[in-house]
Amino acid sequence: MSSSVIRPGRIEEISSPSNPRIKSIKALSMKKNRDREGVFLAEGQKLVTDALEKGWTVRTLLHSRRLLEDDRQSDKIRSLAATVRARGGDVLITNDKLLTSITRRDNPQAVIGVVEQKLSDVSQVTQSEDDCWLALDRVRDPGNLGTIIRTADALGARGVMLVGETTDPFALEAVRATMGSLFHVDLVRLTEAQFGDFTVEFRQQGGVVIGTHLRGAVDHRSIDYSSGPKVLLMGNEQQGLTDELAAVCDHVVLISMNGAADSLNLAVATGIMLFEARRHKLPAIGAV
Repeated sequence: MSSSVIRPGRIEEISSPSNPRIKSIKALSMKKNRDREGVFLAEGQKLVTDALEKGWTVRTLLHSRRLLEDDRQSDKIRSLAATVRARGGDVLITNDKLLTSITRRDNPQAVIGVVEQKLSDVSQVTQSEDDCWLALDRVRDPGNLGTIIRTADALGARGVMLVGETTDPFALEAVRATMGSLFHVDLVRLTEAQFGDFTVEFRQQGGVVIGTHLRGAVDHRSIDYSSGPKVLLMGNEQQGLTDELAAVCDHVVLISMNGAADSLNLAVATGIMLFEARRHKLPAIGAV
C-alpha cells in the first residue's frame, strides 16, 4: 500500500470531562498549547466547512449528539464528519455541557473543529498591480484583529502581515471575530526588522508603503491608491506606529475627523483605510 494513502479518522463518543482528549482540547485556550500543538479551535459548522473548502487540515471534529437526532441537522453533520474522516481527522461525539466547557460560552456552537495553523512566508508575498497588503504593528486585542481580518477579506486585501508582538490570530476570540475570513486571507508573521527588509525589496519592485499616524503629513484621501501594489501599515491601538516603522513609509497619512473624538478604534480606522485603498476595485452600484 502506498504511504500516501490517508487512513480514515476514528469516531469516538465521549461524555466525561476528565477524558484526556477533552482535557487536551480545552488546553488550547492557552497560546503556549496552541503553539506547541500547531492547532486552534474553530467554532461552528460554517467555520469548519470554510476551513475544509479552503484546504485547511481539520485534525478533530467535535459535535453534539443532539445534531444526529435532529432531522434538519443530521444529514449535514454526517456529511461533515465523513469529509473530516476521509481526510484523516477524528470525530468526537459529545454533549453540549462538554462543548460549553471547551468554548466557555453559555450557548456554545454544537460543532467545534481542531484545525491546523497555517501561516505564509514573507517570500510568498506577491507584488502584482492589484495587490493590497495590510500590515499591523503590535495589535493587542484579539477581537480587533479578528474584525480587521474579516474587513481585509471583505474589501479584497491580498493578506495581512502581523508585525512584531501582534496578538495571536488563532486565539478563540480572534477566530470568532473573523467569521470564517481567517480561512480566506493569507497571514504572514514577521519581526519589525523583517518588515523593514521586506519594504526595501517591495519598493524596488514598484510598491508603496502607506502608514497612518496622528502626526500624519497628509489627508488619507489625498493619496492615489489606484495603481501599483501597496501595503497599508496600521499601528498599535494605544501608541500608533513606532518611529522606526513610520520611517519606512512612503506616505504617512492622517484620517481626518469632524467631531469631538480625537481617535478611532483600530478596526474602524483600518476599515476606512482599506475602503479608500480598494474602492476603485469594488463593484459599481447595481453591478451583478
